[in-house]
Amino acid sequence: MLPRFLFLTCGVLRQVSQCLCGQGEEPGEKEGCELAFAGPSLPVETGSAGTVKRIDMRQVRPRYSPPLMSDQGESGSLILRDGTTASIRLSTLSDAVSMQRFVEQLSPEARRHRFFSEGIPQSSLVDALCDSSDSHSQLTLIVTRQWGDVPRIIAAGSYWSKDEQTVEVAMAVLDEFHGKGLGTLLLERLALLAIRHGFTRLWAVTHTDNLAMREVFRESGFTSREFYESGDMEVELSLIPTETTVTRAEVRERLAATASLRPFFHPRSVAVIGASRDPQSIGFRMLEALVLNRFRGPIYPVNPSAAEIMGIPVSPSIRAVAEPVDLAVVAVPRDVVLSVVEDCAANGIRALVVITAGFAEIGADGAALQAKLVEHVRRHGMRLVGPNCFGLLNTDPSVRLNATFASLFPAPGCVALSSQSGAIGIATLAAARRFHVGVSSFVSVGNRADVSTNDLLQYWEEDPATDVILLYMESFGNPRRFARIARRVGRRKPIVAVKAGRTASGRRAALSHTASLAASDVAVGALFHQAGVIRAETLDEMLMLAGGLAAQPLPSGRRVGIITNAGGPAILCTDACEAGGLIVPELPAQTRRKLAAFLPEIAALSNPVDLIASATPAQYAQAIEAVLAADEIDALIILYTSVTDADTAGIAQGIQSGIAGARKTGTRKPVFIGWMAEGDSGRVFSVSTETIPTYALPESPARVLGKATAYAEWRQQPDGMIQDFDDIDLSAARRICSAASAERLTGWLTTEETRNLLNALRLPVQPGGIARTADEAVRLAAQTGYPVAVKLASHQIVHKTEFGGVKLNLADEWAVRSAFHSINDRVAQSGQSKTMEGVLVQPMVTGGVEVMVGVADDPVFGALVAFGLGGIHVEILKDVQFRITPLTDRDAHEMVRGIKGYRLLTGYRGHPPADLEAIEDLLLRISRLVEEIPEIRDLDLNPIFALPPGQGCRIVDARIRVEPLSASSFTSPM
Repeated sequence: MLPRFLFLTCGVLRQVSQCLCGQGEEPGEKEGCELAFAGPSLPVETGSAGTVKRIDMRQVRPRYSPPLMSDQGESGSLILRDGTTASIRLSTLSDAVSMQRFVEQLSPEARRHRFFSEGIPQSSLVDALCDSSDSHSQLTLIVTRQWGDVPRIIAAGSYWSKDEQTVEVAMAVLDEFHGKGLGTLLLERLALLAIRHGFTRLWAVTHTDNLAMREVFRESGFTSREFYESGDMEVELSLIPTETTVTRAEVRERLAATASLRPFFHPRSVAVIGASRDPQSIGFRMLEALVLNRFRGPIYPVNPSAAEIMGIPVSPSIRAVAEPVDLAVVAVPRDVVLSVVEDCAANGIRALVVITAGFAEIGADGAALQAKLVEHVRRHGMRLVGPNCFGLLNTDPSVRLNATFASLFPAPGCVALSSQSGAIGIATLAAARRFHVGVSSFVSVGNRADVSTNDLLQYWEEDPATDVILLYMESFGNPRRFARIARRVGRRKPIVAVKAGRTASGRRAALSHTASLAASDVAVGALFHQAGVIRAETLDEMLMLAGGLAAQPLPSGRRVGIITNAGGPAILCTDACEAGGLIVPELPAQTRRKLAAFLPEIAALSNPVDLIASATPAQYAQAIEAVLAADEIDALIILYTSVTDADTAGIAQGIQSGIAGARKTGTRKPVFIGWMAEGDSGRVFSVSTETIPTYALPESPARVLGKATAYAEWRQQPDGMIQDFDDIDLSAARRICSAASAERLTGWLTTEETRNLLNALRLPVQPGGIARTADEAVRLAAQTGYPVAVKLASHQIVHKTEFGGVKLNLADEWAVRSAFHSINDRVAQSGQSKTMEGVLVQPMVTGGVEVMVGVADDPVFGALVAFGLGGIHVEILKDVQFRITPLTDRDAHEMVRGIKGYRLLTGYRGHPPADLEAIEDLLLRISRLVEEIPEIRDLDLNPIFALPPGQGCRIVDARIRVEPLSASSFTSPM
């Protein structure tokens, strides 16, 4: 029997953040509303009938957020199938008039399907639909769209409790909004709310000729059973998540996001609202960029004080433009932006780019105005890029859209770019030409009030013109949702990101060993690693990676061949290869014989292959063909340092000939060039339709290849599984933490509470107990067996070793009594007697390797799990691996093997190896613990003795700090 929380429908959670918490600040990512899956992805293992066998229960519980849709209700947005938006919320008694109007506007057929009568239902029934005060018994969700000055209900869905496990559901959608996915979206949200109130089944009755509703049930992916009687059909839907549920919901989310963004990138016409005759103004430059870069559709300047600009007739307002407009670029004073939005809505415009600044970036007043802006946009079904942004562009020759205020238009290509900084966006577009990187599209997201990085990732995932995605990021709204989307997108297209803000200024005050190691940048690194995002250290490196990933296939392995005409560059390249985890192997004898046949005797034939300074174009060509043909090589780096200017053209031709010859044999191994030719640095190497990435320094191709190889390996590996455990007592663990929080609010658990909590998780706590007197300590020591350790038990004195509160290897009764009195006296002398709970008496552990496991709570990213060598090593060496919860089995496997001290765990100089499976199991249980109980803010298990294989491990010391959920929030505003 699966636990009840598992019934939370994966498909509902995949989209709920778009619905209930709005689309801005990364869709659904407002503070305290982390409702999407809690981890970087949803790896599941399916069992019989497609039901989920292994899934972490914390994935389906909001982290640090209030109960979903409280009695007061929460408003939000959703994206319809056609890309437009609508508002959704719980009904209230004040909706009675609007609900009556909605029911009257339903067609007779729609009323027959919903109310089993074509007539208008009684007002008492309509009024009942507006009462969601007792959401366990019944509730109604309403979807609204602005109609003039009044929001209009366009769809409504309700449920009523039928029995303890089942709710009856019913929905209705206005005829003009049929086919936009509203029925499916309503069903998903009703299912989520039903689950949150303890229900496990949905039940509905409908007419057999209600084909639309039957399609909604099928489309949902929920496992269903149908029963027919007297022309009616009863449907029962199980809320157990299935693979189909997840897949269909992801597809719906992706397609809706893509449809909503298409008017931004493929507008048939563009209006520039705020166009100006002043050449220095943004309004003029926006219009100029569109005109000079030959946008393929009509352009409509809007300015109440001008008749024409740049020879184009000007309209006094957007309402005066008679022709349809897809995209409006808004560059007007801040105080008139809202009225302009209303005018755009009246004209049927679906996409807005608001260049205007003065919103959330300036403080509270601006943030309040930005909230109003978003509200205006969403209630009219539009989408917004910005405000406070640089604009966007699309280089597609059939579009040629430059909706920015810079004249620069990049060369067309397959690389898309999103920037959270307009200035960085401009600089990156300019540098792209220097790196010969062609751009498919670019977006300056500005304040990300609506359209966000997550939206763009989903759009570019489906964009046939985009093969590589670049991100310049300064902050996250919902890093977990970003990771989930990025992980899926990264399976198809590489994502390269520069994350600014890596200094210690963002580090949280250290409250434990783990917290002191886990700065926010560590969390970013863990998130990127788990999601398969390639992290670039600089903008230059991001563009170097873009050029390499866009132009060359991914390597199939880490073995690199190097061809050079100079030793120094080859040494630097080799060092960079090994630093990047690549291997520069000896070439096989057969390849060396091929090389020896045409190279001079003084040439180096191993690897790197040094052709010497006098190398000819033909020698370069033959060497390239020979090395690429070797099965022992997965990729090739070609280095050239010019001797004289006259040599470069011939050598370049030889390099191209060699690559072309190798390609004719069918090899698709990636090739990179380090071209150090004075006066010829801008050379482009092309072979047929293939561009060979070229770099000015010998280390650059090695760095690019190293990260490309790591990414290729990530793509080749299957997703990990999130383990479930049927032997743990989470209820007991929750009671311990809740009681401690209620008693002390924030602070460390007592030693006894800590041990009880860990035992509830079936974690391998070292035997022993708490003694409050010397006699009790002696009895415990006799029971556990000598030698023993005696340690101060106190939840307020944290660093017990420095305090003198740890006595080890006590071999007899006298030593135990002496240790107790020594610790007791030390505490008394410090004036902290009231903080002493007693002493912990444990048998000494013999053998094994000391490791540590910890958890630090990052205010943005949530729980971070750490693993490293234990004892003092973790503080001195900082040899630690971090991952964001929930951990998969793959995460745990990588963490254990990722530390530099891993060799100590495999057996070293006579020491037996450690029980790696036991360590991984412990990591997964800790992940489950902190995901289920978010009150746990810090946790240190240090040391843990990892014993030989089959003997498990032992937790010798443990500390856990709890904090009420209301004291902080998981996500932060964008």
